[in-house]
Parts: sequence; structure tokens; C-alpha cells
Amino acid sequence: MNQGVHVGLGLVLIPVVLAKLWSVAPKLLSWPPSRSAAQLLERLTLLLLVGGVLFEIVTGVLNIQYDYVFGFSFYTAHYFGAWVFIGAFVVHLVVKVPKMIRVLRSRSLRQMLGTSRAETRPEPVDDDLVAREPSEPTLSRRGALTLVGGGSLLLGALTLGQSVGGFTRPSALLLPRGRDSGEGPNGFPINRTSEAAGITAESTGPTWRLVLLGGPQVIELDLAGLRGMAQHSAKLPIACVEGWSTTQVWSGVRLRDLAILAGVPMPKSAQVKSMEGSGAFNQATLQANQVSDPDSLLALRVNGAELSLDHGYPARVIVPALPGVHNTKWVEMIEFRSR
Repeated sequence: MNQGVHVGLGLVLIPVVLAKLWSVAPKLLSWPPSRSAAQLLERLTLLLLVGGVLFEIVTGVLNIQYDYVFGFSFYTAHYFGAWVFIGAFVVHLVVKVPKMIRVLRSRSLRQMLGTSRAETRPEPVDDDLVAREPSEPTLSRRGALTLVGGGSLLLGALTLGQSVGGFTRPSALLLPRGRDSGEGPNGFPINRTSEAAGITAESTGPTWRLVLLGGPQVIELDLAGLRGMAQHSAKLPIACVEGWSTTQVWSGVRLRDLAILAGVPMPKSAQVKSMEGSGAFNQATLQANQVSDPDSLLALRVNGAELSLDHGYPARVIVPALPGVHNTKWVEMIEFRSR
């Protein structure tokens, strides 16, 4: 729900933000930029407000499409960009709430929505958001609200299915990669294919070994060895930061059982590494509570079938409430750390 709401709401707000910027353009683009110290302060907060929301939307959309055209860490920049926007938004509210309340009380919303385009008149020229020489109206206020609301509803309808899943998934036309699915029991979204990761059938064949580190000696297990250990099943989701999610039944070895086998029965953390040699998510760090959770698995099967190569064969990590990018596929090494 967290990932789906975050991405879905971000996309739904795009028409609202564009409409808001269009409505305040006369004030935003007025010249000279300031006539007093108070106005200069207000315009600086507007710069942070507008710049912050545009930065969050643009980088967010580029992230869910994997278009990292910027030369910095998306996650760090998106995080601090959010704080810049939130701070500027709070200041803007403090300054504008009295005027907002006064204007909303000055007229009837029902009357405004009932005004046709022919009856639409510009606001008084003493309002600092009104153009000095406005053109003839081409759209009523009711039409403008319908256009913005309809645009947001359309984006929501084209996005919601990727998080809800089931029969709604085909409607998610904005789904970046999750429309590509496997077959049979492995028939659910694939974010990064084995081909893209450079994983081959040969590298995951009989010579594959899982290496466990952290204890008094190195432990190596082949696939038969893992299958011979106690197996556990759990119904868990993969929730991708791009907004899509899917819930499947996974089976495999509990991570806490592997920690005991490695000689670290109560690890403080665990470092999981993939066979994928490069990339931002070829490894993940799990905390103590994640390793010890009874449903945290090194999954070998899904929905009763062996994992497909695209879904992480021969083994992948599945942990409750962990973002999909950290549920590492094609695992080759786990280091359990006691401190």
C-alpha cells in the first residue's frame, strides 16, 4: 500500500500542479521580482515551493521509468527535495491561509460551478493573481476543474491496477516494466530479467553454491543441500518502488535457520549478495528483526513450482515489508554479522 499510494498519488497530482502553476503564472512571472524585503522573502519561499514540487515530480517519474539522466543519487536527492518542498509549503500556508479562508467565504462554490463560459468574468484587477489584460475566456471555471479532475482520474485509472493487481492489472497502461510476466506459477511481474542482469543458465547450474559467512568457518551449500533443509512457506508481496506489487506463495529455507547453520544464531544484520556483478541493487543489508522473522526466506520455489531464472533461480530473498529492490535475486552469498 505504501509504495502504491506514493507512486499513484504522485502521478495523480501532476494535472493539479500544472493547473495551479498556470493559475498563478501572472504573479509567478511578474517583474521586477520584488519591491520590498517582505515580497522578496515571499518569492524565495515560492521558488523553493515551486522548484521543490517540480523536482519531486520530475525525478519521481524518471525513476519509475529507470531514466537516470541526472548525475546524482535519486534516493538521496528525492528525500531531501521532499523536505525542501515540505518546509516551503508550511511557510506558504502560514502566509496564505488567512487570505485563502477570506476568499473561500466570499462566494458560493455551487454558484461558481454553475457559471457557464459565456457568463465567466475575470477576477478584479486588484487581485495580484490576475493578468492585467486578460483575454476572452475559453473555458469556464467548471470546465477547468472538470479538465483537471478528469486528468487526475485518468492517470489514477491507468496506474491503480499495478498496485491492486488481479483483474485490474491490464488497465495499468502506465506500468513501466511490470506488464512483462513469467508463465504458469511464475506468471507475475518481472522487474529485471536475467538477461539484463547477465545471469545465464550455465552460471546457475550444478556448479552454483550458496556461501554462508560470519561464523567460525565458511559454509557452502548446493541446491540439493538447501532442498534437504526444513522448508517453510509464506504468502508475501513484492512491493516495487515503481508502484507495482504482487503477492505470491513462496517456499524455501528460513533465513534464521541459515544463520544458525552459519554459526551466528543471533545476527545483528546480514549482507546478501547477488550473482549479478554490477548494478545498484546487486546486494542488500537486512537488519536483525528481518533475519529473525519466521517468514523471512531464502526462497527456492513459488506457488509450488521452482523459481524461473527471471524470478531469481536458484534462490532469492523474500522478507516481509521489505521493498522489492532489496529482495535480492540470484543469491550467491549471505554474510551474517554478529556486530
